[in-house]
Amino acid sequence: MSIRNYARVAALGLLAVMPARFAPADEAAAFDLVIANGHVIDGTGSPWYSADIGIRGGRVAAIGSLGGVARARTIDAKGMVVAPGFIDMLGQSERTILVDPRVPSKIYQGITTEITGEGDSAAPQNDAVRKAMEHKCTHLHIECDWSTLRQYYARLEKQGIGINVASYVGATQVREMVLGFGDRQPSAAELEAMKQLVREGMWDGAVGVSTALEYSPAPYAKTDELIALATEAAHYGGIYATHMRSEGDAITEAIDETLRISREAHIPVEIWHLKVAGKENWGRMGEVLAKLNAARADGVDVTADTYAYTAWENDLSAFIPPWAHDGGKEKLVARLQDPATRARIRKDLLTPATSWDNEWNEISGPQDVMITSVLNPKLVQFQGKRLTDIAAAWHVDPMDALFDLLVADDAYTYCAVFGMSEPDVSLALQQPWVSINNDSEGASPEGLLGQDHPHPRAYGTFPRILRKYVREEHKLTIEDAIRKFAALPAQRLRLADRGVLKEHMWADIVVFDPATVRDLATYENPNQLSQGMQYVLVNGALVIDGGAMTGQLPGKVLRGPAYKP
Repeated sequence: MSIRNYARVAALGLLAVMPARFAPADEAAAFDLVIANGHVIDGTGSPWYSADIGIRGGRVAAIGSLGGVARARTIDAKGMVVAPGFIDMLGQSERTILVDPRVPSKIYQGITTEITGEGDSAAPQNDAVRKAMEHKCTHLHIECDWSTLRQYYARLEKQGIGINVASYVGATQVREMVLGFGDRQPSAAELEAMKQLVREGMWDGAVGVSTALEYSPAPYAKTDELIALATEAAHYGGIYATHMRSEGDAITEAIDETLRISREAHIPVEIWHLKVAGKENWGRMGEVLAKLNAARADGVDVTADTYAYTAWENDLSAFIPPWAHDGGKEKLVARLQDPATRARIRKDLLTPATSWDNEWNEISGPQDVMITSVLNPKLVQFQGKRLTDIAAAWHVDPMDALFDLLVADDAYTYCAVFGMSEPDVSLALQQPWVSINNDSEGASPEGLLGQDHPHPRAYGTFPRILRKYVREEHKLTIEDAIRKFAALPAQRLRLADRGVLKEHMWADIVVFDPATVRDLATYENPNQLSQGMQYVLVNGALVIDGGAMTGQLPGKVLRGPAYKP
């Protein structure tokens, strides 16, 4: 819009009805880029509207009719949706982003920001914690030599990253730093040391504190310990995010614990990958949602997210009861090699329990367990195979195959577990306070990362929702899906300058054809990039241009409210 036309519109009093306004000081104030003729879905849930978007200096500079304004480049988005970049509420890329900082699996989904740090976070680290991750770092050919979250962030910034990254400080990590990997409770002095690590993590830029209470040594932590750590994060404006203690038979009790932590620590809570696991629990999502809605009505600031697949992925060692993890992976492997202890573990797996999340009792049989990633190269042949296939190859029963695989892989194996029902998954997805997580580390079909066999959600979560739940099943409108991808998570994480398309916001933007965007990744063949993202911008720079990766690394570290430079 020219200055003359802009003045004429202003004189007529019409600016209030325009999507936005543009008032440059002179005509030479060009845009770096204009995305023209698109259907703008701004992220708030409002209906789409037609407009051009002008970008300058990494930010949205104007929204409106910009046909006459100088710019370095124009993208014609006719027939396409222009929306805020997607925010992954739980990624796991803290190490793989050091291998391939472009994170192809993420950007081809439209993900421009990832939040990471599920119980175990990139930092803090001491020698003992670093040694426990040595196998993973060696496998990825990276040196995990930082100690603090501040140092980790500095490494990301020095290297460059393709998407924005924020992190929690993990309560499991803090426990390991002070107490090691054993089943014991902290003394008053040790709890104070743990609280100090949370404070330092918040000062380093963490967005809150997180737990993953299914994975040892996290189950050893009592609720009071978690309240103490969450209270520290709350003092510094953080939130509490959790993989709850149970997502199966004891899910009601797990929700009660989560709500208690929120109330007593005076902290907002995010429940990661909300689900009801196990065939005996199928159909209970309505009960779970009623409980959470009642808590929200009572003033508890609780929200959740989902990846909307019917299989989850986690450590294969999660099948083993918590007591057998006491002391770490080496002790676990030794117990699995001892016949008497192995027999005790077998008995526990065959016994229904609510004191721990017994995944063996949540599946219909060992055919529901698919091996995804291993560290031992001799076991790569089993990636993508079911536990029943491995049992047949080894001529043992499936439970022995599980135990033997853990021993052979030093308990570093990952698996996908088919244990949810589609009606429960879609019901959770449709809740207005449920956003989206990928719950997978950044991957690539090329190079070292392409040798793994991840859950298909690693490549497909966001496009799958657009294809399946928006375009095919009409369970979400596209505007509501984009709100779940953008404004809702930005609001939750207090990312005040992201998640919505409006002036002065950072230009994290996706441009895609809603009629063709789709996921390709399957359980059998997961290393396939999603299709349909024609343009993806991170902080105003194109990381996908015309459907192809540019290799640019414009991502930023996003630090929490207590960050001290």
